[in-house]
Amino acid sequence: MTRSEGPRRTLPSSPFIRAVAPAPEQFAVGDRVSHDKHGLGRVVAVEDEASVIVDFGSTHRRISTPFSAMTKL
Repeated sequence: MTRSEGPRRTLPSSPFIRAVAPAPEQFAVGDRVSHDKHGLGRVVAVEDEASVIVDFGSTHRRISTPFSAMTKL
């Protein structure tokens, strides 16, 4: 018996369905953000979508991707 060359069909109730990863969050200059370690801040620069510089009041920090510890407010 041979398999067809098309994509495999999965049932919606299958426990083997791969979870789709959410799209990476995009930040723009001026966005207010919350960081798990540094607290509240404002994005002051975006460096080619790989990192952002955030003003946390007393300090500026470069945050690199993935932005798992930072969320947009």
